[in-house]
Amino acid sequence: MVKNDQNINSLKHHIMEEIARLAWADQLTPENEEKVTYEISPGPKAKYRCCVYKEREIVRERIRLAKGLCPSPNRESNNIIQVIDPACDDCAMQTYTVTDNCRFCLGKACINSCKFGAISEGDLRMHIDPAKCKECGQCAKNCPYEAIVHLTRPCKRACPVGAITFDEYGFCKIDEEKCVSCGHCIHSCPFGAIGSKTYLVQIIKAIKAGKEVIAMCAPATEGQFGEEITMASLRNALKEIGFSDMVEVGLGGDMTAAYEALEWSEARKEGRKMTTSCCPAFIRMLQKHFPDQYKENMSSTVSPMTAVSRYLKATHPGCVTVFIGPCIAKKAESQDTSVPDTADWVISYGEFRALLRSKGVEPKPVDDPYQEASIWGKRFASSGGVANAVIECMKERGEDTDDIKLMRCAGGDECRKALTLLKVGKLDADFVEGMVCPGGCVGGPSKHKTEMEINKARAALLHKADDRKVLENLKHYPMDKFSMHRDGHM
Repeated sequence: MVKNDQNINSLKHHIMEEIARLAWADQLTPENEEKVTYEISPGPKAKYRCCVYKEREIVRERIRLAKGLCPSPNRESNNIIQVIDPACDDCAMQTYTVTDNCRFCLGKACINSCKFGAISEGDLRMHIDPAKCKECGQCAKNCPYEAIVHLTRPCKRACPVGAITFDEYGFCKIDEEKCVSCGHCIHSCPFGAIGSKTYLVQIIKAIKAGKEVIAMCAPATEGQFGEEITMASLRNALKEIGFSDMVEVGLGGDMTAAYEALEWSEARKEGRKMTTSCCPAFIRMLQKHFPDQYKENMSSTVSPMTAVSRYLKATHPGCVTVFIGPCIAKKAESQDTSVPDTADWVISYGEFRALLRSKGVEPKPVDDPYQEASIWGKRFASSGGVANAVIECMKERGEDTDDIKLMRCAGGDECRKALTLLKVGKLDADFVEGMVCPGGCVGGPSKHKTEMEINKARAALLHKADDRKVLENLKHYPMDKFSMHRDGHM
């Protein structure tokens, strides 16, 4: 698939693959890391950047990210998303810029409308002094030729919570108090200056230490690698590289839907509105930007990832759980100490592919009808899937759901708008399904193909699933052995 950041992805995945190979061989040393740096950027001319020295420094910082560290050894941060400073210096500093459409007109509406003396006549067009400009936008508003444009840096434009600013040198800065770890800024940056910490090395060490490492594949996985690659295909591939087993997290979708349905029923009796609990970026948006609604309206049921992790830890004491999916925010969820026994590590599909390549493994079509989730749990990955599964559970319990009003939000702007309405008491819905990624998890920042390709393959795969009911399916699992509440209490 061709993406707008395809060249960047190729580079970072190459780096992750090489670091994983060194980890498998117990050769992850500073000397070998430097060899990787020079293998990627041998010189004397740079391949990707303005000079080979800058290019090598960026590779070094990406190697640190690939080891789960902050890119700079001089900066410590627990935030999953990090800025690679050497790569972040090519965006325009000015937000208001005069284009070639400027006619050098006699009216000088731009000069007359600027109260800060920031605009003067240049040689060929008007000029805006960035030191004086206050970004009020009056010049752009009053120019008769629309020759002045407002430029928003792509990372800032992609952030749904206003967590991105810039220092005096133009470097991107992420406000960790606001960041919800959605990861949208990562793929929006055309210079690859933003990345997330990666934990392939830690997973490889656990496998090599002989621990029982069990993979958990997100519901969005079906369709990511084409119609021929099923959950069973991925299960076999994971076992081939050393995982003990794999479980589809659609099973966790069934678990979450069943318990969230109980909460919805109770809230409905009380006349209280509720929000869903499966999207970690949505939950962090609630926590950080709508704290009162987080306390009053959020479901206390764990996400499908945490549900399956707890199930595995209850039935396989001492195991290590690894979630694989399209979500960057899941990495932050796995490090949330207020939610015990969630996934130990989280990797994206790109990281998963790098891990497979580091061992020379390729998923293959197999004739295996492996299925642990109902179709409702499998559909958790699409916008509306969570709410539909919860409603299905309420119906399976004999509850009349015809009068329930749902609001399905997909995308940061839609989620923020819904929560704002909830905050001011103007939300015309009983329940809110919040997913910060457009289209739901299948549109996550680390999806492997385009949504159109994924959905086409996904539809064919889901068509083959059986018609088991959610509550009937859960009778086959020891739901009394672990908690489905965020705090871990039974």
